[in-house]
Amino acid sequence: MHERERIAEKRNPRLVTVRRGGILQDAEHRLLARWAADCAQNVLHLFEWERPGDDRPRRAVEHARAWSRGEITMSQARSASFAAHAAAREASAAAKEAARAAGHAVAVAHMADHELGAAAYAIRAVRSATSESGRDEAGRCECRWQRAQLPVEIRDLVLDDQRLRNEKFWSLFDR
Repeated sequence: MHERERIAEKRNPRLVTVRRGGILQDAEHRLLARWAADCAQNVLHLFEWERPGDDRPRRAVEHARAWSRGEITMSQARSASFAAHAAAREASAAAKEAARAAGHAVAVAHMADHELGAAAYAIRAVRSATSESGRDEAGRCECRWQRAQLPVEIRDLVLDDQRLRNEKFWSLFDR
């Protein structure tokens, strides 16, 4: 069995690019990156409020958008992902979750199924920034906002992925 067939076998083939043995087309892959960047961008202020001098998560979101336009390589996007995750390790609470969202958004360039990581960590960031009594509603509101941003071309794909992997992501997509 070839490496690309093994990758597609372990993952949802709808989220694996054709080059790696799946069925995901480049156009949809780029839309996933753009949507993930939207999710991360929406909570980026939570990181920047705590760590105003650290632009690694913002650069990660910018790199996700640049990759979706074909302006940078996957390797450049991957480096930005590592930097955003390093920023997350230096932050706390909502800021940590927002930086993780940015790291996952740009990681979509490498593996499309990181799109749910960006969305889930954005929801966690909002929940973390909200008082305990309002967390569930804040998370639901963020999830609704994210879904409203989904381009029609990838809407069914993302909603199906949320249904299939919801438990892995702390059941954030069914609240």
